Amino acid sequence: MHHPRRDQFRRSVPVRTFAFVIGTRPEVIKLAPIIRRLRNAQWARVRIVTSGQQADLLDNALAEFGLKPDLAIRHRAACHGPAQLASSLIRRLDRFFADQKPDCVLAQGDTTTAYAASVAAFYRRIAFVHIEAGLRTAALDAPFPEEFHRRTIAVSAALHCAPTSAAAQNLLRESVPRQNILLSGNTVIDSLLEVAATKPAPPPGFEPNRTILLTAHRRENFGSPLRDAFAAIRAFVDITPDLAVYFPVHPNPNARSAAHEILSGHPRIQLVEPLGYRDIVAAIQNAWCVVTDSGGLQEEAPALAKPVLVLRDVTERPEAVASGVVELVGTSRDAVFKSLYELRNSPAKYAKMARSVFPYGDGHASKRIVDALYRRFTGASDPEPAHLLQLQYAS
Repeated sequence: MHHPRRDQFRRSVPVRTFAFVIGTRPEVIKLAPIIRRLRNAQWARVRIVTSGQQADLLDNALAEFGLKPDLAIRHRAACHGPAQLASSLIRRLDRFFADQKPDCVLAQGDTTTAYAASVAAFYRRIAFVHIEAGLRTAALDAPFPEEFHRRTIAVSAALHCAPTSAAAQNLLRESVPRQNILLSGNTVIDSLLEVAATKPAPPPGFEPNRTILLTAHRRENFGSPLRDAFAAIRAFVDITPDLAVYFPVHPNPNARSAAHEILSGHPRIQLVEPLGYRDIVAAIQNAWCVVTDSGGLQEEAPALAKPVLVLRDVTERPEAVASGVVELVGTSRDAVFKSLYELRNSPAKYAKMARSVFPYGDGHASKRIVDALYRRFTGASDPEPAHLLQLQYAS
């Protein structure tokens, strides 16, 4: 899309202010491409608010992408659950929005931060744009509380940036007006392809092509589910001397305690601190396979031709499962062990899963979103409107 020069723009409409609310490392990764594009636009002013939902991980990710918040809301020790965090954030965001008066508030995904941002924006009658909209599972509490968050956000969003056709169809079934849905692709692929093209070296101690990249941190897996899955992974490594595990341990105490209880002390299992994004991309590129309960890795690893075993019973990202490169295995010891064993001992299965597929985007999602923001918030017409469901990605 052609955007006007600064002198042309000043004669037409004023500069618009876009406030991004960010709470976790994945949100930084997925919002950074949009923020950078908007900052290069003459018609946009960008403000960043951070919630501290993932304090250290968030700060490190912001620094890695060269971003600094205009307001950093620090996590309070009294906020032990989603309700306390949401109520605290809504109050702080309300004051910020009242002071800054943004034309648009943007947030990504299904975190408590994104939910609180949508509520605070609604109360101030500010347009809310939801990045990665339309993901759904069949049950309101799976995952908990994320499924409730994303369904609730959809009620008030002015623009829904859906990463896939299936996500867009979910929104249509919920009676979201067609003109309020943009099939954008997922911005994580923008960041992923940019970093992967530089071919970063694997992190220290990561042995290429013989290492399982493991991540696990989801709330619904805390307790016995995580311990059972970790026990299965350890048992598999015991009988497979040519494979190892590399586990960047999430700082959440529930995830960390289970990891150290079950996996520590094994000579071929490394428990390390969380990685920066370049190291994460390098680890995916050099992994034998990925075992995770993360939504982001379900999107990233297929693009880099790595098999993914998901430690969940349901996923709001069914496209890669349908492509045959992601497998839902749950957390039971038998299921996790069996899936790893089959992947290791069936060359045909491994070859089928180790294919590069792009169900979540083509690396141009941030451009589509910024173009849509320009049309919606400057009043410019779109000379070549893209139909909602015409966009398809190569697989």
